[in-house]
Amino acid sequence: MTVLAAIGATALWLLYAWLASAIAASWLSARKGFGEKPGLASGLLLSALGVVVWLLWPAKPDSAWKREGPIPRRRRGEPERAERAEPERAEPDS
Repeated sequence: MTVLAAIGATALWLLYAWLASAIAASWLSARKGFGEKPGLASGLLLSALGVVVWLLWPAKPDSAWKREGPIPRRRRGEPERAERAEPERAEPDS
């Protein structure tokens, strides 16, 4: 009976690793501009290899990965990027 309990604990840890890799691959693919679904699918099918694939896959030019870098900064109390943009300049009266 103890052997079955040991297998159950190992299976639980393998399940956690599988789900964590699916979450990580989904987050990486979304940051690289491809959406969450391709990353989720590759993370579920390839497990930890899916994370490696998305780390090596090139990001789209307009993605958050290119704009903000690989790891986004946490901003507290700062306005959003659209609100921080410079206000439109009025044309001088001539």
